[in-house]
Amino acid sequence: MSEHNQIAHNGSHNHISANPAESTLLNSSKTEELNASLVNLSLTAKSFKLANKETPDLVCLSHLRWKFVYQRPQHLLTRCAQGQRVFFIEEPNFSSDLETAPEGKLEINLDESGVWVIVPHLKHGLSQEQSNAQLAVLIDTLFTEQQISKYICWYYTPMAIAFTRQLQPLATVYDCMDELSAFQGAPPALKSYEAELFRRADLVFTGGQTLYESKAKQHPNVYAFPSSVDVAHFAQARIVAEDPAQAHIPHPRLGFYGVIDERMDIELLAGIADARPDWHLVIIGPVVKIDPATLPQRENIHYLGAKDYKQLPAYLAGWDLAMLPFAHNESTRFISPTKTPEYLAAGKPVVSTSIRDVVRPYGETRLVRIADSVAEFVTAAEQAMQEDTSASGWLSRVDAFLEQISWDRTWASMMKLIDSAIAAKSDTPAISIPQAPSVITRDFVFDYLIVGAGFSGSVIAERLASQSGKKVLVVDKRNHIGGNAYDCYDDHGVLIHKYGPHIFHTNSREVFEYLSRFTQWRAYEHRVLASVDGQLLPIPINLDTINKLYGMNLNSFQVEDFFKSIAEPKEYIRTSEDVVLSKVGRELYEKFFRGYTRKQWGLDPSELDKSVIARIPTRINRDNRYFTDTYQAMPLHGFTRMFENMLAHPNIKVMLNTDYREITTAIPCRETVYTGPVDEFFELRYGKLPYRSLDFKHETHNTQVFQPAPVINYPNEHLYTRVTEFKYLTGQEHHKTSIVYEFPKAEGDPYYPVPRSENQEIYKKYKALADATPGVYFVGRLATYKYYNMDQCVAQALAVYKQIAVKA
Repeated sequence: MSEHNQIAHNGSHNHISANPAESTLLNSSKTEELNASLVNLSLTAKSFKLANKETPDLVCLSHLRWKFVYQRPQHLLTRCAQGQRVFFIEEPNFSSDLETAPEGKLEINLDESGVWVIVPHLKHGLSQEQSNAQLAVLIDTLFTEQQISKYICWYYTPMAIAFTRQLQPLATVYDCMDELSAFQGAPPALKSYEAELFRRADLVFTGGQTLYESKAKQHPNVYAFPSSVDVAHFAQARIVAEDPAQAHIPHPRLGFYGVIDERMDIELLAGIADARPDWHLVIIGPVVKIDPATLPQRENIHYLGAKDYKQLPAYLAGWDLAMLPFAHNESTRFISPTKTPEYLAAGKPVVSTSIRDVVRPYGETRLVRIADSVAEFVTAAEQAMQEDTSASGWLSRVDAFLEQISWDRTWASMMKLIDSAIAAKSDTPAISIPQAPSVITRDFVFDYLIVGAGFSGSVIAERLASQSGKKVLVVDKRNHIGGNAYDCYDDHGVLIHKYGPHIFHTNSREVFEYLSRFTQWRAYEHRVLASVDGQLLPIPINLDTINKLYGMNLNSFQVEDFFKSIAEPKEYIRTSEDVVLSKVGRELYEKFFRGYTRKQWGLDPSELDKSVIARIPTRINRDNRYFTDTYQAMPLHGFTRMFENMLAHPNIKVMLNTDYREITTAIPCRETVYTGPVDEFFELRYGKLPYRSLDFKHETHNTQVFQPAPVINYPNEHLYTRVTEFKYLTGQEHHKTSIVYEFPKAEGDPYYPVPRSENQEIYKKYKALADATPGVYFVGRLATYKYYNMDQCVAQALAVYKQIAVKA
């Protein structure tokens, strides 16, 4: 449960105002008596804000007491009350002292926030059915007397469905801030009422990402709104003097505020106190649902009781570290503690147990340290108090993170969704409203700027738009999408790959099924021949390669022995030359590999990392497929069509012929996904990273077939490395055919990172800069300076999206 304490009431759930000038009791059975009482009280119906005909009232049904803790409902509804009437209806209090009103009565208080707090009072001893019937009548009476006719129903408790089925709101919202069914003492009927509430609700909001993942499949319109923070309020802790009530407590102080209940790990608390008797644990908050006698009692544990929300910054000011010592149980499985960003706003180092919505995003971004055992917690606290400081840059990262979240933004985003839901239900056709995002911030034109429209950028853009509902701007300096996989029809109507052949193959079912959403497939198994000694021979080297090259007739067993006889074993495999020599010996190395590699990389294989040629196998059978992956196919209508389908989401906008640096100021975006060269992003601070580039010479020939294989490699004196005939790849039928020659070169568009140790040392410096750059994700071959096949680009992009999604 996300909460912090408005703790001045010391945990009392049943506070009833004794001042008749501050409360009105509505007797549902006696209209004249009701009217008379209202006339005689200073809080008459006229003192309610007159309902704006254009602005609906909001009626909230809550299991929480308005005055018990100041948490999510108070933050949101206080903001709502600035523009419309808000009625906060609590669960009933039961009493035997209701002889004058056996049918129940309502207590009405106007909170200083502008919210009208309604507390039903029912007679003790009623059955659940009788209670629900009386509550329904009381609420109907309230609606009549206060002229509540246009309204939104906002539920925190599904149990309220039992006495509000008669209501006809403009929209129904379920703000699911906790998994209530997992709490101690939860009513058995809660789950069935929640199922009914899901059927009735127009919108479902969740208080955290884990809870969103649990509820997402139960309703078509579920949106995650994790805990926000009033930064200005809690940042006072950085400048105000500490509260004198804790001045007598020695340092270091490790503090916690919140409700103390079954969610607190009291064994961990005791263990920390015992392990470090010189540390002092300050615990603020009411004890609820557990016996106070079970709490650990130590000289260095200080229970200060309930404190008001306004007092919390002054207490935080005197702490050296803030704690989240939550237990791991059903009650904490879905919690998203509001106090996490509040502690951070106060500038305090934080250590938490591994609660999922603390680990994601706070632990993963190294804003909060995660520890579960006593020893781990003590170590993490020691490190946090020493290292999580302004001097280390930690506080700057905290502040950058907190800039992205606020209750004002959350409420504004919620209201947009509610307005959309009301418009969608209206009989009058409304202006088309785009699909609302799952986790929303709207101080920016776009949530994400994606630099590059190739595989990495397009996959992340599609996921952010379709799965997280984000507004995404994709920019590319080229005049097309698809990156190097772009295909198009040449002047003769032949489908070509502009940047050389792209053959899709993967062993990843996830990748294949993902791309299958955007294309149908044409089965295709790629084959390559190499021009060696005047012959065209299969590559990778197989049984047929050896037999044709040497005029032999070996079988699989014999060719295996042949490879062993010519191989040059190496104790240590360091270079690409070592790889090939250790497998097939010097002669085959010279014929098939050395010349091709020198042209491709501008370096001898002895100067290249072993990873370059390690991807090229040798075979002792006649399998002449270039790849052996489980999934081998080509997009039926080409790669570009697949990318068009991928980027066709209404939340995605694409700008071509655009350098991202030209538009970052004019079109603000919350975060960036960068797929370009990492050295260029940092303006070549550590020098230029070497890449190999390519020139392409495209030709069309007036013949149906140009060569006997899709690709022919030339590991010899020719300036080009290979020739590709596209119709093999695409399956297109055409009376002409188009080919492309590839000429490697050192300068030009970057295609292949050069895998040498000195280059990796330069990249490590850039990677350190990238890791320290908040709000930017570096993805893909160029941004991570690593050669990836297409399927690896997709897999990496899907993985990065998952990381983004839990932080978004």
